[in-house]
Amino acid sequence: MDIQWYPGHMTKTRRQIQADLKLVDLVAEVIDARIPLSSRNPDIDELAGEKPRLIILNRADQADPVMNRAWGDWFRARGWAVLETNARDGKGVGQFPAVIRQALREKIEQWKAKGLVGRPVRVMVVGIPNVGKSTFINQAARKKSAKAGNRPGVTRGKQWVSVDAGLELLDTPGILWPKFEDETTALHLAFTGAVKDEIMDRETLACRLVELLAARYPQALAERYKVEPAPDQPGWELLEACGRKRGFLVSGGEVDTERMSRVLLDEYRSGKLGNFTLETPEEAAHD
Repeated sequence: MDIQWYPGHMTKTRRQIQADLKLVDLVAEVIDARIPLSSRNPDIDELAGEKPRLIILNRADQADPVMNRAWGDWFRARGWAVLETNARDGKGVGQFPAVIRQALREKIEQWKAKGLVGRPVRVMVVGIPNVGKSTFINQAARKKSAKAGNRPGVTRGKQWVSVDAGLELLDTPGILWPKFEDETTALHLAFTGAVKDEIMDRETLACRLVELLAARYPQALAERYKVEPAPDQPGWELLEACGRKRGFLVSGGEVDTERMSRVLLDEYRSGKLGNFTLETPEEAAHD
């Protein structure tokens, strides 16, 4: 599945980020805690170079708390600061200035030694579209300063946002990679709604999601849909079983798998199914 999805403005965005890096002291990357690998653009590491880094595990409330800790440890082991947030209700966002200043404490001490008192800390906020970056910035600045939009590429142009007297954020447009090299990344982004469902047939998408949940969180299917997955049971069978239990039947007693697919994806995205993380640090080990 070679999904080409790289509008012209993405190339421009990359160049803009590169040019703006010299204006900032730290790069804060907002990612989706449910899919920490798939929601990161690999270009960011290359672009940020030696800049201090902060990973914002957003939507942490919708992810597996055990895995949030595991991923936090994994990113810290790379020398990066980590902050768990839920930008929608603002949870964790209040700690952002303190975490930034802690990450830059040596630099701030150097400024003081040079007499640069009152120099604001400047932070670039990056992330792929639809990870909650604009919502995070709005919460951090406690005002509607970044134009939030769930359409990829809606946040455009350079905007500095003041968080407090000594902290300024530079918002950037969401940056996507030129193509999804592996199917898993594309699927995970589609499961969470970061890319449009149309990348593939919705029923196929639901089959792949239900297979993944059966492998990693089988108890969720048992609790929500009263379905006990058998080892390596195909997604199509699982989807039908869930639909049957829900009573989604059409004439002739067939299961309405289209309806069940829609419900499964909606209930996963809204958190009704539970809090899951679809990727483990072990899967990142080969990176």
